[in-house]
Amino acid sequence: MRAAWRPASGRRVALAAMVVLSVVVAAAVADDLAGDARALLAFRDAVGRHVAWNGSDPGGACSWTGVTCEGGRVAVLRLPGAALAGRVPEGTLGNLTALHTLSLRLNALAGALPGDLASATALRNVFLNGNRLSGEFPRAFLALQGLVRLALGGNDLSGSIPPALGNLTRLKVLLLENNRFSGEIPDLKQPLQQFNVSFNQLNGSIPATLRAMPRSAFLGTGLCGGPLGPCPGEVSPSPAPGEQPVSPTPANNGDKGGNRGESGKKSKKLSGGAIAGIAIGSAVGAALLLFLLICLCCRSGRTKTRSMEMPPPPSSAPAVVAAGRKPPEMTSAAAVAPMATVGNPHAPLGQSTSGKKLIFFGSAAAVAPFDLEDLLRASAEVLGKGAFGTTYKAVLESGATVAVKRLKDVTLTEPEFRDRIADIGELQHEFIVPLRAYYYSKDEKLLVYDFMPMGSLSAVLHGNRGSGRTPLNWETRSSIALAAARGVEYIHSTSSSASHGNIKSSNVLLNKSYQARLSDNGLSALVGPSSAPSRASGYRAPEVTDPRRVSQKADVYSFGVLLLELLTGKAPSQAALNDEGVDLPRWVQSVVRSEWTAEVFDMELLRYQNVEEQMVQLLQLAIDCVAQVPDARPSMPHVVLLIEEIKKSSERLEGRDPQQQASNLEAGDDQTSKPESAEGLNPFAP
Repeated sequence: MRAAWRPASGRRVALAAMVVLSVVVAAAVADDLAGDARALLAFRDAVGRHVAWNGSDPGGACSWTGVTCEGGRVAVLRLPGAALAGRVPEGTLGNLTALHTLSLRLNALAGALPGDLASATALRNVFLNGNRLSGEFPRAFLALQGLVRLALGGNDLSGSIPPALGNLTRLKVLLLENNRFSGEIPDLKQPLQQFNVSFNQLNGSIPATLRAMPRSAFLGTGLCGGPLGPCPGEVSPSPAPGEQPVSPTPANNGDKGGNRGESGKKSKKLSGGAIAGIAIGSAVGAALLLFLLICLCCRSGRTKTRSMEMPPPPSSAPAVVAAGRKPPEMTSAAAVAPMATVGNPHAPLGQSTSGKKLIFFGSAAAVAPFDLEDLLRASAEVLGKGAFGTTYKAVLESGATVAVKRLKDVTLTEPEFRDRIADIGELQHEFIVPLRAYYYSKDEKLLVYDFMPMGSLSAVLHGNRGSGRTPLNWETRSSIALAAARGVEYIHSTSSSASHGNIKSSNVLLNKSYQARLSDNGLSALVGPSSAPSRASGYRAPEVTDPRRVSQKADVYSFGVLLLELLTGKAPSQAALNDEGVDLPRWVQSVVRSEWTAEVFDMELLRYQNVEEQMVQLLQLAIDCVAQVPDARPSMPHVVLLIEEIKKSSERLEGRDPQQQASNLEAGDDQTSKPESAEGLNPFAP
């Protein structure tokens, strides 16, 4: 009996020990989770009292909004656009020792981050961009050896970028754009996948390890080198045509002192093949240059034809390709080329225009101000590339300037295209960029518009947030909103089914006095589905399934997003470029529901406290426009009426005459009729 009893007794003891151990482990885990919950509640009480966490049940922290647990501990905290505001205190985030992802972007967190954040050693991903953090680079991050992604863009951080960042060997993403960092970029040895320090007060040479990054990573700084071009005194390597690099002579090749010197001298001499290559290249280059000069002289000697017929080009004319142009998304003097070279290099524009002509609208239809050949001779500069094609600024020989859009993916036959473009061309309104002419051939479809010298609202609003930026004041923004609303209202008034189809800030163009006009009206009906704008842009109404068929209520939604963009200064696609994505309407609505409305507005608007009530009224109108249910959205005539009332109210507060302001806006400013410069000449001006 004893022999049988002892093993059974041993099993009972082992089982009891396992139960006790499990209870101890469970108690420890529960205690750790309770500690995480206390840290989260302290964080909420300091910067986000409106966050709906149930403080009476710390054990339920894993079910709180934005909180994710792994292994019984808080591992992820995501509260983007949650109207958090103020300074993060000690004893909050630093106590979350199992936290590996922290996303608090698009809030109003201010001041310096707490030093005990270095205790959160499990952190791998940190997204704090779009806040109001200030002071020097947060030193706590330098202690997080496992850090992989760090986004601090869009804050007010200053001082130098610490060289100790180079010690974070696992770091792959470092985003520090739109701050006030100064000095030089340290030499970061780790192979970064993403890097951005644009719009800071940095200077000096870009380190060699970062010179493979795109140019956009360094814009708005005083940096040089790499994609920004060589620094002063720095020579960029450019081997001569046909020259082969000379291989250095190995040091241990058996040569003795004198022989090494002789070998070194020989390595500096050009080989016979290199000399021959240079001679042949020079001869070919000179012959090509002479040929182009002859062609140019012959072309300039031709007489212009007023019938606008494009004569067939000589079969021997070579295809001239503007290979030196920058990519379409960039605009610079280097992008200038003859208009005839903007086509497909395999099918130049001139080769597809035989027997074709420009078709004009309006008063220009009777007496054309220029013909197709005039347009082909114009110098062309790339303005931008969008969903429908590439837009060029074309300066004619007369000095007049027009905008030319080269459409892509047009699948319509010529009769179908002609019918649809006629409806667009007939739409002449003071707040719509007029379509002046079009050209259709099998290979090319061109649209000619008035040129708007100040570019798009998107570029003005988001292009430069640095110290040299001229801010858009409340008066200008509200005037832009009213002009754009009147343009959409007019489009809707032409037919119950008429819509713009692609309302966004890049399609709101500005003249020299910042008066707005809508562009790209109706173009979604001309292109195939591959070119239609996608929902990712942030303007598309939720009910739209085919971007080529947009209702008037969907237009109202897009216009509401445009209003939110004007008021917040945030691009609708800004959230989608970050970790989990929150669109602009949802972010604004979450802030307003939490009664933190003032946190929504662009910091450039906060100085206009006397019209804060009017800004809130316009914000509420924008929220009404982005209602999820289409029937809940107002009509565009109602939107125009409300914006007019808001503008009149704010003008009375600022002591201006609303009637005079309204007449100035409605009169418009035909900037293209003023003779200040070549860009101010409009070939369609009466």
